[in-house]
Amino acid sequence: MQTLAASLLQGLKAHGARELFGIPGDFVLAFFKVVEESGILPCVTLSHEPAVGFAADAAARYNSGLGVAVVTYGAGAFNLVNAIAGAYAERSPVVVIAGAPGAGERASGFLLHHQARSVDTQFAVFKEITCDQAILTDPVTAPQEIARVLRSARERSLPVYIELPRDMVDAPVAPVPVLPRRVADPEALRECADEIVAKLAAASSPVLMVDVEIRRYGLEDKIETLARTLGVPVVTTFMGRGLLGSSSGVVCGTYLGSAGDPAVTQLVEEADALLLLGVIVCDTNFALSQKSFDWRRTVLAIDRTVRVGHHVYPDLPLEDLVDALLARAGEIRSVWPRPAPPRAAYPRGLVADDQPITPTDIAAAINDLFDRHGAMPMTSDVGDCLFTALEIDNTALAAPGYYAGMGFGVPAGIGVAAATRERPLILVGDGAFQMTGWELGNCRRYGLDPIVVLFNNCSWEMLRVFQPESQFNYLDDWNFAATAPALGGYGERVATRRELIDSLERAVTRRGRFSLVEVMLARGTTSQALARFVAGFKLSRDRAAQK
Repeated sequence: MQTLAASLLQGLKAHGARELFGIPGDFVLAFFKVVEESGILPCVTLSHEPAVGFAADAAARYNSGLGVAVVTYGAGAFNLVNAIAGAYAERSPVVVIAGAPGAGERASGFLLHHQARSVDTQFAVFKEITCDQAILTDPVTAPQEIARVLRSARERSLPVYIELPRDMVDAPVAPVPVLPRRVADPEALRECADEIVAKLAAASSPVLMVDVEIRRYGLEDKIETLARTLGVPVVTTFMGRGLLGSSSGVVCGTYLGSAGDPAVTQLVEEADALLLLGVIVCDTNFALSQKSFDWRRTVLAIDRTVRVGHHVYPDLPLEDLVDALLARAGEIRSVWPRPAPPRAAYPRGLVADDQPITPTDIAAAINDLFDRHGAMPMTSDVGDCLFTALEIDNTALAAPGYYAGMGFGVPAGIGVAAATRERPLILVGDGAFQMTGWELGNCRRYGLDPIVVLFNNCSWEMLRVFQPESQFNYLDDWNFAATAPALGGYGERVATRRELIDSLERAVTRRGRFSLVEVMLARGTTSQALARFVAGFKLSRDRAAQK
């Protein structure tokens, strides 16, 4: 027997968690004490709960495992809601561990501090944005409940919620078991694979499109093997940007419909067999499609469900489907004459002159930096910094491309650094930095030294490009670089291409503290990718209005 807190920590570790992110509070203090003294999992504390959620989310994305966010009751947990909603939307398995009142407090008859409508309101809220939940009130059943919830997080790649009353932390319990993974029904899997193989074999221009689930389930190597074996061109979705980033020559580009590379758009939209693996069918991925998909020629595998044409195979895991297709790849003998389009030519060779900087210049400077020093893992916030990331080589990237919640980039980079011990490159705009950029002040305690490229146009620029007449999109100049030393890092403000190149070079060779490169941009200057997206979005909106 061991305490419930220790059993929970051991269970998390056995299910793939590598660290915790959290903020202590009174209802969870006893659990934090066990975390610190047991050493079962390292813990990174941050300054505000949204950052805790973003960091745990990014850690889960990069490790293809569980992220863990630990917060107190009410005031802490409710602060976490937006980050967990984003993780749910983008299919990231974050385990929320929230402290809660004990049984005696619940029965006291008093309203409890941090309580909202009722003592159970917190549980009700998180039930909407997690796929499984447990309140650990019974020492006998707690280990099985924890095991069930953690298996759900791994199997469905979605957040889960565990509520830990503070009077249960030291309760003696059995160890948390690791429940076996639920596999596909063999007959259903065989029938599904038969259909897909037949579609591919009969096709003359098939395309494989990948999205976030192939990273969540650790399938990138197998997808690369499948694509090479079949000779099928591979594209990513907007959300899947950065997938297969370590694979040479596999990805043709990123599909953005009318806003993207015309060759990639034509490849996808004229495909006579479209295999969507782990793809979220959402507006950011497909709103700018120039043609509606013909579902008779489309295979969609997402959330343990496979749709082949109009046939649906429920409870069929993506891992099992990929293994089945790999085993059958040799049966497909058709000749696919259409060559893959040329690989995207990302901007490079930025001239070190005194011209003002554009976002595309930032992409070119980073590509040049990667050529000299090697690629870095990346995180990005939303806005033009994310569209600029589309002009950077296809290296590993975590970003809220669908949910589009601001504030993700910096804490996500901290999460990646803590989880992988690699040095990330963070792209963030000034609006998002105002929200969570101050979390950089926690890097010194943990020996983290990310490089942050801050796009400062004194504006919520992505909103301004859609509604340029509105003054409320303008922001003041906060001179973020000047604050970096107080937060324990280095800061430089740059305004010319020469300064940008030199500052990035200094940042990559400087180690031990974070480096903040604040890039001053003129309002109205956007990346080429964002300009195409805005034009495509407006065209799509106009077409819809005419119908």
